[in-house]
Amino acid sequence: MTELDDGAGLDITAAIREAIVRGDFAPNQRLVEADLSRQFGASRSSVRTALFELTKEGLVEREQNRGARVRAVTLAEAIEISEVRMVLEGLCAAKAAENVTDAEIVELRGLGESMRTAVANGHVLEYSELNQTLHRRIREISRQATAADLLERLRAQNVRHQFRLALLPGRPQVSLAEHLAMIDEICAHSAEGAERAARRHLVSVIEALRSI
Repeated sequence: MTELDDGAGLDITAAIREAIVRGDFAPNQRLVEADLSRQFGASRSSVRTALFELTKEGLVEREQNRGARVRAVTLAEAIEISEVRMVLEGLCAAKAAENVTDAEIVELRGLGESMRTAVANGHVLEYSELNQTLHRRIREISRQATAADLLERLRAQNVRHQFRLALLPGRPQVSLAEHLAMIDEICAHSAEGAERAARRHLVSVIEALRSI
């Protein structure tokens, strides 16, 4: 059981959100308040509040007289989400290029090398995790809190489709080149170049989704 402060509604929301993102709960799986209360060590009222918040985020859906369940994101929705991400990721990449420090440049270069090694060794899951870390760090470096918050919610909705993409033959190699280009432009303090690189990457994601 995950022990949480009974009054910490935000913590309970975050814990259930992460469980959904990790795949602990499958698409369309029912989310029973009593079960979640026991699992997360929280009151049913706190769980109920968390489920309402996650419904607003698009991770959970509620049906009359049937309770809550994990919302299954369709492929068409995943493409729409990626189209919105393209705009926001481009903005964050541009802002990151403007704000990046010397220490952060070293960090981004290191992430790029780790991603290169993971792909060379065929470590798909490790590469997928590094991919998420890179996007998160770019959002943080951008200091664009509004876009970063929106992107985090979109990422949570789309995480299963992103994982499917990572398993497509040859996709990690294509994705790696796109991410390294983003890193290069950000580290060169090229806002326009970074935005173009981020948009090119999301165009590639959309094309890959359409091919599934």
